[in-house]
Amino acid sequence: MPSHRELDALLDPAGTVLITVECQQGVVGTAAALPQLAHEARESGALVNIARLVAAAHAHRVQVVHAVAERRPDGRGANRNARLFRAAERLPVQQLAGTDATRVAPPIEVAKQDLVVRRLHGLSPVQGTDVDALLRNLGCRTLIVTGVSANVAIPNTVFDAVNRGYTVVVPSDAVAGVPADYASAMIRHTLALVATVATTDEVLDSLRRTGPAEAEVRPE
Repeated sequence: MPSHRELDALLDPAGTVLITVECQQGVVGTAAALPQLAHEARESGALVNIARLVAAAHAHRVQVVHAVAERRPDGRGANRNARLFRAAERLPVQQLAGTDATRVAPPIEVAKQDLVVRRLHGLSPVQGTDVDALLRNLGCRTLIVTGVSANVAIPNTVFDAVNRGYTVVVPSDAVAGVPADYASAMIRHTLALVATVATTDEVLDSLRRTGPAEAEVRPE
């Protein structure tokens, strides 16, 4: 685990952005396309921890980006070049644009100043989307990565961000995947090689030390 000094140096609010990855109703909600993943995100405490981090980001002037995966009803622009994509087409819950499935899931609150980036294709919220340009325009140096899944989207997000020159912090208990022991192994043996791994409480403590508090958080 990083020292307080190391984490504080990374999490200067002026250069830090927090991203939530696929924390949407159709992925982690009670009626999700992949119930096992949704159950793990909720029962592990990851979803609550993400909500805590988002609330702290709002309070301490850290920009929040919500990355949502969706598809058109006609499937135009979506990938079909991997088993995962073709299997998703047959799931009972579809991540259709404009539906509840693509809304950010409670207890995460979306504030007016948050950015919501939606993608129709691929495995990563960074590759082929507006995220990289937005991060650069925001002056981002450190990206806090949270969400699901540790199987696919989270590793893609971390690697894509590192390849583009960002420093990444991963709160290990604000990420979920299935099975749980695989998610832990992914974080310990892979993501820890390229990102700074901390706990939610450690990140929250650092934000309290480094960020001025806002008087009010304004959800949409």
